[in-house]
Amino acid sequence: MPIRPATPESITRAVALLRSGGVVALPTETVYGLGALVWDAAAVARIFEIKRRPAFDPLIVHIGDREALERVAARVPKAAETLIGRFWPGPLTIVLPKRPRVPALVTAGLSTVAVRMPSHPVARALLRGLGEPLAAPSANAFGGLSPTRAAHVAEALGANVDLILDGGATHYGIESTIVAVEPAPVLLRPGAVAAEEIEATIGPLARGAPPGPASAPGQLPVHYAPRTPLRVVDPAEVPPAERAAAGALAFHEPFEGYASVRVLSRRGDLREAAAAFFEALHELDALGLERIDAQPMEERGLGLAMMDRLRRAAAGH
Repeated sequence: MPIRPATPESITRAVALLRSGGVVALPTETVYGLGALVWDAAAVARIFEIKRRPAFDPLIVHIGDREALERVAARVPKAAETLIGRFWPGPLTIVLPKRPRVPALVTAGLSTVAVRMPSHPVARALLRGLGEPLAAPSANAFGGLSPTRAAHVAEALGANVDLILDGGATHYGIESTIVAVEPAPVLLRPGAVAAEEIEATIGPLARGAPPGPASAPGQLPVHYAPRTPLRVVDPAEVPPAERAAAGALAFHEPFEGYASVRVLSRRGDLREAAAAFFEALHELDALGLERIDAQPMEERGLGLAMMDRLRRAAAGH
């Protein structure tokens, strides 16, 4: 299993692998990513093969500095500059007009590219050592649960990855928020930066992807799904006879009668719940349960992102 603690030596090894066409899993502050040098179309194609990801689903490009941004984005609109000043480095992805050099495979043939600047120290050290942007979707099998630990990557992708840098559990535990700013600001995927924070910075956001091809990851109706069938339902309303062989994903209160229960935040804190979200789903999914009952959450702040993931996970069953 190619897991290595994220040390200066292993990061140097990862840089060498990436420069030679390798694919490396790395921790970010959101979830673990599966990275390849953005200019290397053959390496990027390996990402799609490893993940079994359809080529019509674009990737996020990760950058380490402003110079790298200018190498992948043809221009940066004013609203995007405002967001960059407020949220980068951090868990916000911005869709921008792309430069011709960015391979079409990275952007699914679109004229735009989704870009973010991660804040995780390991991701930043890797990008600094590489000196180039990385194409890096989440390091999981396509449509499956996102990985928040190196072990999740190894379980899902195994020896297909050249190296997995272990940086411990991720901080946010949920993917980046994705926005486009042209022709008008729109929330394409709720995530670790609350929509309300973005609206306080640049004004109202339209919600939902425009018609046509996906312009950013995470827009397919079925996504983020565990192997175990999942439904979004208030566990308090589930009859006792239906609980014994099932697990419950609860927001802040335990429920009796289930085979296993994971409580995301006993104090009802949305940020704490988001950090535990995928970890709890991975744990429940490993138990061989008949079903997972996921408690709905209020769709505000990070609750919007978690409910987006739960609906897409439930759609797969």
